[in-house]
Amino acid sequence: MSTPSGPTRRTVVLAGGVALASAAPGRVVAAGSLQPYASYWFPDSPPSGVPRPGVVWRSLREWAPESDSDLAFNRSAVPLAGRFTPPPANASARAGQARICALAAFATTSANPSQGSATADHYALTHWAYLDELVFWGGSSDEGLILAPNAPVVDAAHRNGVPVLGTVFLPPAAYGGQLRWTRELLRRGADGGFPLADQLVRVARAYGFDGWFVNAETGGGDAALAADMRDFVARLRERGEGLRVTWYDAMAVSGDIAWQNRLNEHNSPFFRAAGTMFLNFGWDRSGLLSSAELAERLGRDRYELWAGIDVEANGWDTRVDWDAVVPAGGPHRTSYGFYRPEWTWRSLPAGGRSPAAFHARDDRFWSGHSLDPAAPDTGPWRPPAASVADRSTVTALPFATSFNTGHGTAWYERGLVTSDTAWNHLGLQDRLPGRRWVIHTQGARPAVGFDFADAWRGGSSLLADGRLTEPATVELYRTRLPLSAATVVELAHRSDPGSAAVRVELAVAPEEGDGFVYVPAGELPAGGRGWTTATLRVGALSRTGAGRTVHALGVRLTSPGGGVVRWRLGGLAVRDAAPAAPARPGGLVVKASRPNPDGTAALRLAWPASPGPLRHYELCQVLPGGGRRFLGGTCGHAYYVAALRRAAGEATTRVEVRAVDELYASSAPASVSVRW
Repeated sequence: MSTPSGPTRRTVVLAGGVALASAAPGRVVAAGSLQPYASYWFPDSPPSGVPRPGVVWRSLREWAPESDSDLAFNRSAVPLAGRFTPPPANASARAGQARICALAAFATTSANPSQGSATADHYALTHWAYLDELVFWGGSSDEGLILAPNAPVVDAAHRNGVPVLGTVFLPPAAYGGQLRWTRELLRRGADGGFPLADQLVRVARAYGFDGWFVNAETGGGDAALAADMRDFVARLRERGEGLRVTWYDAMAVSGDIAWQNRLNEHNSPFFRAAGTMFLNFGWDRSGLLSSAELAERLGRDRYELWAGIDVEANGWDTRVDWDAVVPAGGPHRTSYGFYRPEWTWRSLPAGGRSPAAFHARDDRFWSGHSLDPAAPDTGPWRPPAASVADRSTVTALPFATSFNTGHGTAWYERGLVTSDTAWNHLGLQDRLPGRRWVIHTQGARPAVGFDFADAWRGGSSLLADGRLTEPATVELYRTRLPLSAATVVELAHRSDPGSAAVRVELAVAPEEGDGFVYVPAGELPAGGRGWTTATLRVGALSRTGAGRTVHALGVRLTSPGGGVVRWRLGGLAVRDAAPAAPARPGGLVVKASRPNPDGTAALRLAWPASPGPLRHYELCQVLPGGGRRFLGGTCGHAYYVAALRRAAGEATTRVEVRAVDELYASSAPASVSVRW
């Protein structure tokens, strides 16, 4: 079916909190809050009393997708990507052995916006290459015990091949836990099954995430309750075919809360019912060895056990017996799990909470103080890069990245600022380099990292900064990209004012290993210059007829005079041909509206999906002079605009949505006009 090339347009009046199609002028009137939040529930009955302001008590038993008004804003739209394991970056990192789980809290249980917010101060996790599972951690006795991950986190994780689990938290009595909530969760139906296990499956399917982390720590139970819990976990896995279930080592088969810190006869029935098990933090060498042996006697993989490591308080200063888990001189004993790795964000000092500062700390946590996965630290902190093989999802064309980390202090398009508002939304995060940072040079090593002072697209770019006494090859991506005679690579790059001249080459590895072939991409003169795009035809590297595979991509930088270089890479794209722009979304509608005290307006917007594979959708406000102000983006088909600003007293504001594909090509817009 053909699509008209012009924008579709509707006009709405902001009235009564509901946006209505109208051709006549109207005015904004007061209404309730429209902000959608991540969802959380109690199993059935809430606590006694009334919730504190901002908290909504909900019953999982009563939940239904058709009555979930925030579902469209919380539903993930990115499928879980497949990934491969390249040869590890160093001799101590092992493929096919220990994996890593992370329990991370991105915000509080309540009041966690569904689609990001207007601040760059956010836990923008990017080290997906080392993760096998992410648990969206949260839950509290005065808000809700069952927490579904919001869409931005799931979309970012799925793009990198990482499954995401929601949390079922039955807290200790000291933290407000009540045994009646455990009994409500485990209440059997008329068929002997567990209706709330079925509800958990429905939630995961409707929201698009991958399973549940079950943490039962409320005391006072008995063996019968524990048997019900075991059967509940088994039912959850059985009914949720393909969903993951991780059990936390707390409840024992006696029904007591008795952390074992190892796999043994007191908790192995739960492990057998679940897919993986998170061992409590008090493990030791002998306990992990016996746990691994018992897992294998049960016919299970020892790496389905996560040895818990609590980094919430001390981060990389946490004392860990690493050789008990991932000995450098032998096979790994088990996998391991980080509890609260967002320490790298939460522990930022006052006055130092910038996105760049966070990423520098997060790179140190995952790659080590040396920031070199090819030569990781050997000190007390053993970063994941030292032991665990990284993985990649870069396997198909087209592939593109703008090194957007999912938050920023502004939004850029082709090097120009289209919004000066700080933001975060992990669903807009690109696939980023997995190894931070492998640099091949015989001279001084430049500093490489994400920078937010300038960008080609999104909120950040990659900055290489330092004196280049010898050429330096910065490895970016391990790939399995097909290379044909038609393959083209595009680099959007620039040098900053004050930079020495820099010669840029694309580094391509047509074979496995570190053997790069270099393709000239131009020389930028001293003193800095604006953004430029180099289009490089690399098809000559392919075998005639049969093609080849690109195993790695990077850049080589050379300073002809050996000076200090400040060079930015804003975009990298690999394609065989420039595809047609994506199809325009269907009609954009305002589902609800509300005025804000500052004169702006909040909107709930929705539109039908565009056909074909897409990266995401972007929304903008059309300004009176014809310019556009970026409002936000999402991978789904609904978006909440927190504050639409009226421009220059205009009577009508037009809002547009465009579909954006992998190469950042935008569709024609669908639009709606809002009368003030």
